[in-house]
Amino acid sequence: MKTVTLMGATGSVGASTLAVVEAGAFELVGLAGGSNTAALAEIALRHRPRFTVIADGSKGAELKAALEPHGLACGGGPAALLELAAMEADRVVIAIPGFAALEPALAAAAAGRTLCLANKECLVAAGPLVMGAAARHGATILPVDSEHNAIFQVYEAAAERFIRRIVLTASGGPFRTCTLDEMHAVTPAMALKHPNWSMGAKITIDSATMMNKGLEVIEAFHLYPVGAQRVGVVVHPESVVHGMVEYEDGSVLAQLSNPSMVTPIAHCLNWPERGTAPVSALDLITRGTLTFEAPDETRFPCLRLAREALGEGPAATNALNAANEVAVAAFLKGSIGFMQIAELVERTLTRMARDGHAGFASLDEVVDIDRLARHVARDAMTDGFASPA
Repeated sequence: MKTVTLMGATGSVGASTLAVVEAGAFELVGLAGGSNTAALAEIALRHRPRFTVIADGSKGAELKAALEPHGLACGGGPAALLELAAMEADRVVIAIPGFAALEPALAAAAAGRTLCLANKECLVAAGPLVMGAAARHGATILPVDSEHNAIFQVYEAAAERFIRRIVLTASGGPFRTCTLDEMHAVTPAMALKHPNWSMGAKITIDSATMMNKGLEVIEAFHLYPVGAQRVGVVVHPESVVHGMVEYEDGSVLAQLSNPSMVTPIAHCLNWPERGTAPVSALDLITRGTLTFEAPDETRFPCLRLAREALGEGPAATNALNAANEVAVAAFLKGSIGFMQIAELVERTLTRMARDGHAGFASLDEVVDIDRLARHVARDAMTDGFASPA
């Protein structure tokens, strides 16, 4: 049985990972959650891992009270989280959302683990550091994100010099056919209704703005050495084709499956072999027509902003990620409008570029740029920012 550490167990990717673990030949040896003590304790009592950690250190005593009477070791706070990430396991699933996943991912890489990376912000904020750490310490990074996992499955490394481009598909989100006027009136409740995927709030909003696809372009740049200009995006509303690789001989290899995170998780946990997964088989006849469209960067400017940040370097992509996290949180609170998410990100990038932040050489510098970008973004909200429609 492969041993698995799951970090981010109480989220949507965590739930899908647990479904794969429970249906296959896997043993859950490590477990981490954010702040939901009851949910984390329930999973721990069901699987009895060697070590369970709650990231919110203030909940450590509560978790201890729930688990120690049952003989289960546990801890709380950042230090315990890093200890868990480095703990011996065949797979370390990084499903912690946002920038908070960066240090655990680096700890797992430094320990030479095989990371199943479900968090795109690690590579967006600090791609050179993460990939560099993996190379130095012999760690393996397996992409769980459905699009990057699709590319991984059809990427022929031996024929790398004959790859013309890789193509990420995007659902287009809930506002794919909306006009600009309609999009200015979007509410958080509307944006949280994704047509194909069941995800957490932040990534669902990112999908609605297509920032999610912009972040994935940056992620693909670090995962696959084809260069930024050869990473394409195609809108595919059915979410059946998840990624394609086009070769110089005219061949296009694609990975298809029903839209479920269970499939890429099962692929990563079983790799380099194949296994079973608790998902329904894809029936193309029932599915019928598959549609492909060009992305519209006028209605979805976040995709343009991500490409521009990638061209400017790692400090800019770090700032892009930080500003977007601030903007999405503000939108969900009703502080800004839907289309102001992109506006706030662009303002932040402009101000950061003006003040000169070209790159970074250490984790401390990554953290400093992230912190500064968040401050700049929050300041930009109070500087002549129009009220949401």
